[in-house]
Amino acid sequence: MMRQIFEGAGYTVTEARHGATGLKSANATPPDLVITDVMMPTMGGLELIERLRSNWGTAAIPILVVSGNSELAVAADARVRKPFLPEELLNAVALLIGENAG
Repeated sequence: MMRQIFEGAGYTVTEARHGATGLKSANATPPDLVITDVMMPTMGGLELIERLRSNWGTAAIPILVVSGNSELAVAADARVRKPFLPEELLNAVALLIGENAG
């Protein structure tokens, strides 16, 4: 669903099935923004955030947590609590990457 929201708004989306593949992808080609949940298999969102922040190549990437447990992600730059409206998600992303929110 999030892929459809972002691609519909003109964003390019790269997906990872869990935190470990997301970390590998971000290290290989740093994205403009990382969106993660807290609860994921293999490597959860909190560990992903910690590892991104501890690497100089990925430390400055803005991180948005989209989760029912988003209050736990204190190291993220922003949080959107599930369930969310598409506008909430798009506004949070626009603010993090410095675009005008629609």
